[in-house]
Amino acid sequence: MAGHSKWANIQHRKGRQDKIRAKLFSKLSKEITVAAKMGDPDPDKNPRLRLAVKEAKSNSVPKDVIDRAIKKAVGGDAENYEEIRYEGYGPNGIALVVEAMTDNRNRTASNVRSYFTKSGGDMGQTGSVSFMFDRVGEIMYPLSAGDADTVMLAAIEAGADDVDTDEEGHWIYCADTALNEVSSALESSLGESQTAKLIWRPQSPTEIADLETAQKLMKLIETLEDDDDVQTVTGNFDLSDTVVDQL
Repeated sequence: MAGHSKWANIQHRKGRQDKIRAKLFSKLSKEITVAAKMGDPDPDKNPRLRLAVKEAKSNSVPKDVIDRAIKKAVGGDAENYEEIRYEGYGPNGIALVVEAMTDNRNRTASNVRSYFTKSGGDMGQTGSVSFMFDRVGEIMYPLSAGDADTVMLAAIEAGADDVDTDEEGHWIYCADTALNEVSSALESSLGESQTAKLIWRPQSPTEIADLETAQKLMKLIETLEDDDDVQTVTGNFDLSDTVVDQL
């Protein structure tokens, strides 16, 4: 979501790390199982699975958990998950894109709609807010990978479209269909990245400087992320430094 580093810091301060980690392991395992079931169970022959395993490793998911998720798909024990995207508006009209994997479409849709309604928001139709985002590949390298100019040059040569360097690291963006290709090319010049995944990138994030709005929005996002069927939540906003300090 927008303001990725700020959001991580807020979650940490709220003491949600253990709960988040358990949920994250489950969500990443589900993505691995789905990717393995849809294609080859060998990550080297299945780009989606390769990226899913990479993301799991970057979040310290144990190897045995990753292997078990793949074997679940190969053994035919995996549930039939359907990938669904929900879109809506949170407090003060902030646009949110919610991606889910579910074995019960009615349950998930009902839950997500309820979360939006209780927060004072509104769940819209597919396409109602996604036009405010770009579907892109995001590849992240730590600052130790090189200075901004070095990373920028490597990214251009690899076929990336944009690079954003901040205090957290280097964020490289490319076309969604080129993520595996660009990620592989970057490994040759910069080594293995920390993460490589598809995201919804806000085109023009709205800055939130009002504490009450921020609190309501954070509560909605946390509620959505706590749902077992929800994989990711992305919003077109950025929190002001003043608000971050108060949360």
